[in-house]
Amino acid sequence: MQMNTPPRSTIRLTRRGRAALIAAGAVVAATAVAVPLLSVGGGDGAAERPASLVIPEGWRSGQVYEAVDKALALPAGSTRKSLSKAKLLLPEDAEGNPEGYLFPATYPLREKSTPESLLAAMVETANKKFNGGQVTAGAQRNAMNVYQAVTIASIIQAEAATEQDMGRVARVVFNRLERGMPLQMDSTINYALNRSTLNTTVDDTKIDSPYNSYRRMGLPPTPIANPGEAAMRAAVNPTEGDWLYFVTVKPGDTRFTANYQEHLRNVTEFNQNRRKASPEAGAGSGSPSSSPATG
Repeated sequence: MQMNTPPRSTIRLTRRGRAALIAAGAVVAATAVAVPLLSVGGGDGAAERPASLVIPEGWRSGQVYEAVDKALALPAGSTRKSLSKAKLLLPEDAEGNPEGYLFPATYPLREKSTPESLLAAMVETANKKFNGGQVTAGAQRNAMNVYQAVTIASIIQAEAATEQDMGRVARVVFNRLERGMPLQMDSTINYALNRSTLNTTVDDTKIDSPYNSYRRMGLPPTPIANPGEAAMRAAVNPTEGDWLYFVTVKPGDTRFTANYQEHLRNVTEFNQNRRKASPEAGAGSGSPSSSPATG
């Protein structure tokens, strides 16, 4: 049945504090890269090479490249430049772009580790995790291939406030796709602009990018992050429900609904809570979330 939905410019799918989580993860991972996880100090005060490299769930490829450069004490940009000779076993749909396939895990750093060997290990791990029977069957059951499932999982990883929310976020994605609605995910715009923020403006939603899910229908052309196993499970086994909108009103309180007016009320509460936490984050911030016409 055809559903009447508000104009695209007025629908806000989600507003939540993922940026803070990403920032926190970046700090933790940076520490893991800079400091040996296994103490092998020689007692002479010299800096030791870290024993392992931690890649957190939800990191983008650019963050992974920077972490590898730091872990191997290489000039900035070295890992990115090594992609052309890394011979990564990526799906054809990826067209050589490893985004989504640099699997989040802890990787040992050996004396002979190189950017190519570390990236290859990440992609090999992703292929083992993503190409199993359950994932393949789940993707087919939802009329998509594994690469599309990884793309959805990357959105889930960026949008879900908790692992418990992942299945419902996945259902929102599927419900919107099935109804021919734009996804309108702020996380895809953040990816296009290479940032992490809660403050997505009306102008942001008008950018000319294949990752602008406010203007472009369907999935973005590639994953927008490197998802973990929980997000991938949710992508191929979405929770049953009719939800079309969600917003994390406050930590631990993410509300899903199929009713746009209810969603607007939830967003209003989100904005009120945000202003209480930060009085400067009010209507003058330029964020669409400050307007009662947006969700």
